[in-house]
Amino acid sequence: MPVPLSLLDLAIIGKGETARESLEGSTVLARRAEELGYRRIWYAEHHNNSAIASSATSVLIAHIAANTKNIRLGAGGIMLPNHAPLTIAEQFGTLETLHPGRIDLGLGRAPGSDRNTMRALRRDAMSADSFPQDVQELQGYLTGHTRIPGVDATPGKGTNVPLYILGSSLFGARLAAALGLPYSFASHFSPESLQEAVAIYRREFQPSEQLDQPYVIAGVNAIAADTEARAQEQFQMAKRHRVTLLVGPGQKFSDQQADAIIESPQGRQLVHMMRYSAVGTPADVREYLDSFAKLADADELIVVHLASSVEARLRSVDLLADVNGTVAA
Repeated sequence: MPVPLSLLDLAIIGKGETARESLEGSTVLARRAEELGYRRIWYAEHHNNSAIASSATSVLIAHIAANTKNIRLGAGGIMLPNHAPLTIAEQFGTLETLHPGRIDLGLGRAPGSDRNTMRALRRDAMSADSFPQDVQELQGYLTGHTRIPGVDATPGKGTNVPLYILGSSLFGARLAAALGLPYSFASHFSPESLQEAVAIYRREFQPSEQLDQPYVIAGVNAIAADTEARAQEQFQMAKRHRVTLLVGPGQKFSDQQADAIIESPQGRQLVHMMRYSAVGTPADVREYLDSFAKLADADELIVVHLASSVEARLRSVDLLADVNGTVAA
């Protein structure tokens, strides 16, 4: 049986789009995903990036939750070194209080930004060193077993918002296993170490109050289109967008300039980051996802639909769901 599918919505601000149009598109996408049976949608924290609109992640989740009915929503993830654990507990405790049983909290330790942006966030390069302790402090606030005497999260205390450890290295796998938390591997942009990390996580997993057996979510890119040619065209546009994100934030490249970068040694490395990508007709994409789930030993896939416009992403989401009539196992 195919594993259930979820969505990672990067809230991309497409070429010629505004941030408002991107966020409106995310709302439409969430409603469609809910109708089609996707299990959950996550939004990632990024800062100082003119092409991504999900910087205020908890605010975006609140808006999407108010405009949907039952699909699970969450952060994939909150970069915890950027925040005080108490603040995140209060934010996600509020979300869970307003939308009970629908909120997830994925946590990462990467800053999600460059050094200047870290300074603007009032953080420093050493903030990530306390990530394991910060996760446990946050967990204490949400379960009602605070680790800071006399300090509780209100709202938050007793909401038991489920935590997920996000990672692209062996560190996150070992931490998730030690804490008995679900593990989500960012294979949609960091394919190295996927199988090794999952194997370590499953081997070292220790049951906890939240989870009695290991649970793996693996990230994968997808573009489903009516024809192979259209899907490949969209994939090339996604590669160009990746060039803008990683090579020249804030710069504008022509298609010819972006294609030249893609063909360069640096560009080939960017393309390698997109190694796990299902591109083609709906049947081809579904076949790829099934084989990828086995490769990743995943219990669930979280799919990034890379199509460059809201319309094309909606079409990709629709086509993938239509293959088997449902996306939830």
